[in-house]
Amino acid sequence: MGRIFKAILTLVVLGALAVVGFAYFGDMSPESSEQTVEISLPGGTSGN
Repeated sequence: MGRIFKAILTLVVLGALAVVGFAYFGDMSPESSEQTVEISLPGGTSGN
């Protein structure tokens, strides 16, 4: 019975560490930058 409680306690501690680690390292989004791409439409640019 003691082994079960020790395993549960170990899982709780590991889960808590995982939550803290995710909170610390979770916001690792890449740097964003504006990009423009020129395209040409079929038929050209008419004044219609």
